[in-house]
Amino acid sequence: MMSVGGTIGTGLFVASGSSIANAGPGGALVAYMTVGMMVFCVLTSLGEMAALIPVSGSFHEFAGRFVDPALAWTLGWNYWLQWAISVTSEITAAGIIMTYWFPGTPAWMFSALILMALVFINTRSVETFGEAEYWLSIIKVFAVFIFVCVATIVDVFGFGDGDLPVGFTYWDIEGAPFKNGFTGIFSVISIAFFAFGGTEMVGVSAGEVENPRRNVPIAINQSFWRIFGFYISSIGLIGLLIPNDDPSLSLSASKGDVSIAPFTLILERAGLISAANIMNIVILSAVVSTANSAIYAASRTLMALSLRRQAHPIFSITSANGVPIWALFVTVLIGSIAFLGVILGEGELFNLLLNLTGTSGLLTWVSISITHLRFRAAIKAQKVSLNVLPYKAPLFPFLDYTAIVIGIVILAGQTYTAVAGPVMDYGVLLSLFVGVPMFFGLYIGYRRIHRIQFVDLLDCDLGSGAGGILDL
Repeated sequence: MMSVGGTIGTGLFVASGSSIANAGPGGALVAYMTVGMMVFCVLTSLGEMAALIPVSGSFHEFAGRFVDPALAWTLGWNYWLQWAISVTSEITAAGIIMTYWFPGTPAWMFSALILMALVFINTRSVETFGEAEYWLSIIKVFAVFIFVCVATIVDVFGFGDGDLPVGFTYWDIEGAPFKNGFTGIFSVISIAFFAFGGTEMVGVSAGEVENPRRNVPIAINQSFWRIFGFYISSIGLIGLLIPNDDPSLSLSASKGDVSIAPFTLILERAGLISAANIMNIVILSAVVSTANSAIYAASRTLMALSLRRQAHPIFSITSANGVPIWALFVTVLIGSIAFLGVILGEGELFNLLLNLTGTSGLLTWVSISITHLRFRAAIKAQKVSLNVLPYKAPLFPFLDYTAIVIGIVILAGQTYTAVAGPVMDYGVLLSLFVGVPMFFGLYIGYRRIHRIQFVDLLDCDLGSGAGGILDL
């Protein structure tokens, strides 16, 4: 439940409106389905490795074992930054959502209050963290389920006196179903990546799962299809019920105004004002929950880097109740970037951070696929039977190469769209020309400084953490 609910946040509840506005209902569906396909490819690969070797650190650890320590170091820092930026984007969105009820109050004030509350929570004991996130996840999943049911009824049967079914009416207006063609699709890819971000946590937490060789494959398969179903059905229904030229969506796309989410807007227009207010409360709790999870994940990732001597030792210092204080402090410091919204405008900052997080996630997923190719090559080189694998990724190596090709095509398409599109998208350009060079700069720099070579396939560690099921 946590793996499903933990993924549902700003990318679905808040940012989905700008996807429809920029790419049209069909274009948004294509973008989300493309990213969903890549997620499936990556999760099956990660699941195969995590089921055999359920260790903490998961794909960071696997990269160090099967590729080289430089990729492990780069992925660790990239993943920490990805979560740290997520903190910023989530509390920025939370502040904007609060202006739905308090339009005269600056959003940054709410962001500050929410951040302080989350810092307090994360400096306490983590014993209640899982329980709280479990119930918050149930609330989010239940809210999406109710929305899908209500939206389906409105679209198929209409709602209220005299309201006619909407059907596919808004797929046959100007700009639909594929607004701005391919450039529209590529312009919202980052939003889709941001939305699906965190799905890999199912594999990351394999070392803490009971009976991982049985439960990790089940969790990966079930989580993916549930998340994919929630996202695709929600995006599809939003595209059916709100025209792509609706002023609210256009404003969201051009100004980053996410104070009224598409979920809330549809319930309001169905006449369910009370339900719309409840949905906005659910959306706010979902965003705060995701920010809380991001703070936890980022601080623990930085602590893990420190314990592996890939970050300063200070970041592994913990308080009496086991909280990595300095890692938490640095993560929160990054989260404080939300207050730049006072200068840049909260909506513009939210869209910028969204693009940066999406690019970071893409590079992480491509790296997981590359790591899996090396993992299988090591198994072959060491003459280990595939029968020992508790879970086998289907269609190997097709899905790995598919994920890598999708990643490359998306990066190329985003670059072309940002430069040659109707309007130059500086947010996408910044995410590409900062995020991508930084990733490869960290990797190449670490390799050269430490004179690192690729791990020989015969030396790849397939046994540690495998519980003795490999006869090596």
